[in-house]
Amino acid sequence: MKKVMLKTTLSLAVAMASTHIFASGFALNEQSISGMGTGFAGRSSSADDASTVFGNPAGMSRLKREQVTGGVAFIDAHADISDASSSPNSGTNKGDMVPFMGVPMGYYVKPIDDHWAFGFGVYAPFGLVTDYENGFAGKYFGSKSEVKIVTLQPTVSYAFNDKVSIGFGPTINRIDGTLESNLSLNPRAADGNVKIKGDDTALGYNIGILVQATDSTRVGLTYHSKVKYKLEGDTKVNYSLLGALGQNPNQKYDASLDITTPESVDFSVTHQLDDKWTLYAGSTWTRWSRLKEISVENSGVPAALNGRFGTITEEQNWHDTWAHAIGASYQLNKQWVLRTGLSVDQAPTNNENRSPRIPTGDRKIFSLGAGWSPTDDLTIDVAYSYLREESVKINNSNGRQTYNAKYENWANGFGVGATYRF
Repeated sequence: MKKVMLKTTLSLAVAMASTHIFASGFALNEQSISGMGTGFAGRSSSADDASTVFGNPAGMSRLKREQVTGGVAFIDAHADISDASSSPNSGTNKGDMVPFMGVPMGYYVKPIDDHWAFGFGVYAPFGLVTDYENGFAGKYFGSKSEVKIVTLQPTVSYAFNDKVSIGFGPTINRIDGTLESNLSLNPRAADGNVKIKGDDTALGYNIGILVQATDSTRVGLTYHSKVKYKLEGDTKVNYSLLGALGQNPNQKYDASLDITTPESVDFSVTHQLDDKWTLYAGSTWTRWSRLKEISVENSGVPAALNGRFGTITEEQNWHDTWAHAIGASYQLNKQWVLRTGLSVDQAPTNNENRSPRIPTGDRKIFSLGAGWSPTDDLTIDVAYSYLREESVKINNSNGRQTYNAKYENWANGFGVGATYRF
């Protein structure tokens, strides 16, 4: 029972992770459609449009006109599950647990004078929707998850001169989650259901520096801070067997969970090779090692059930990760720019603790994109990414149920956006 509850509760705070999101752990990469086209290489040094509010707030100093950038990225994810075994029953292993989903974003930048610029961004740094079929064999370790974080970021930048600028933006982050798992205290008894809901609002910040090292080369460095959440909500348990224990089969407890999303550092270089070609390269380090364990507190639990539903802790032992990307753009003519990129991204999970909610492995991502500017005021961007993960194995046991399987995950990403300059 403890293991089932932990897998559900873990997901509320940290399984914003989906193996099919285009960044490791539970981070989303989809904050820029133009950046998506180059595999997010040069994210902190390109400053091509108002999405630099997220990529590097110092990049607002390069935007000489007031502008709005918005877009949405669509994710079509797939998982092939094989070599599956489970106890007490076999169940199904369809693997189609991630619905077709969209990730929206929007930004505004206004230059104030030759030194100062103001910006504002709305984006999703983390998110997950997974929904396994009703008869899923691993249902005791996670059946449904719907979690999102939305961030608001007011931002300012200051250019010391035409070579060096800095930027800073506090972030206001809202997390909401609803998670479900099946439950069985006795393999011979009927299943029950566990549903957890929680939310919180917390503050963080982004800070960056942009340096025009030469006439053709820019380097950027961006720091995205950790964010500490204290999720408050409730845990609902519906299980007929509790009646046999003299308890109400419908239980509801107040739940709280402390979790910290990790800080990250992004360094990148943009080099304009000539009038046509621009090259990009970048690396991102994320401190996933903050996630050592998850501990949930359920209050109001009857004494007879406190050992199962009170304080529950599970080790995670995630590790820090690196992501690397290279990309290029080609200015075909005044109206069209073509983009491409290749990314490699480590997964923070380990073989011992990996679950059906986070069946993620190291991944490679190939990207294509284009920008069309029919006028000097308008640019429309499109992008496509293909993600393929290494195969990983799940080996879960909670003392009553087991689930073992091999996951092979892949996904298509499609993005469309526009920038309008006033």
